[in-house]
Amino acid sequence: MKHSTRRDTLRFIATAAAATCAAAVWPLRAQTTTAPRLVTVGGAITEVVYALGVEAQLVGTDTTSLYPAAALKTPKVGYLRTLSAEGLLSLRPDAVIGTTEAGPPVVLDQLRSAGVKVELVVADHSWAEVQRKIAAVGRGAARETQARALQARLDADWAVVQNEVAQRTARKPRVLFILAHGASPQVAGQKTAADAMIRFAGGINVMSGFDGYRPMTAEAMAAAAPDVILTSTQGIEAQGGIDKFWARPELALTPAFKRRALVHMDALELIGFGPRLPGTVRVLAQKLAAA
Repeated sequence: MKHSTRRDTLRFIATAAAATCAAAVWPLRAQTTTAPRLVTVGGAITEVVYALGVEAQLVGTDTTSLYPAAALKTPKVGYLRTLSAEGLLSLRPDAVIGTTEAGPPVVLDQLRSAGVKVELVVADHSWAEVQRKIAAVGRGAARETQARALQARLDADWAVVQNEVAQRTARKPRVLFILAHGASPQVAGQKTAADAMIRFAGGINVMSGFDGYRPMTAEAMAAAAPDVILTSTQGIEAQGGIDKFWARPELALTPAFKRRALVHMDALELIGFGPRLPGTVRVLAQKLAAA
């Protein structure tokens, strides 16, 4: 369930992108002393490229790469789980950087056989994940010094944010994350990006005792008794707006419904775990406290 739900999330994000990769397959160019040509697979990985200021080296991105706006104009190599070796090689990359969700494996093996450096970052919903993404892009772009400088700045901001959240004396809000991108909303349990974000922002995930995602049921809503509902802005849009979101009968059984306590943020920003994470946690903490 966990993997299929994460896949659905990324597919929903990907619908906002509209571009195709070049049709012709070019011979893989020989390694030179010029700056490496990069293809990034994963929205957060692409964000790191722009944060490092090496977007001139970016020759392609996947369809989940929607931020910043300039990323929408890059050639697209398709959805990160259904990549094509032909499409990727047509862009003549020196390196393909993504997460372990990228695939299929046979395509990645074909890239390696063609001499393309492939680096995949393990996602574990931690600050270390962000650090690994920055280091991977630094290596792939041959900009390791810049990557270390960026990491130092972000580490400092992360420490400040953690201290800000820890200093809050108010009662920790009981939060329920709902993935509402489809017709059957699901709730986030442990070992999910949403669970990590709730904890980082000083809240308590009311869904415990299971990993991944489960269907949203009336019984679960009544038992969980969340103070605040957290979801993505895209999920609100998929449900037809805030009023229709609240119209779901399961939500009427929660304290959050009585107060209309709802927080929503952009999906990639909220659960992408990219270089915006410190600022995102700061904003989320403020929103949860005010909800």
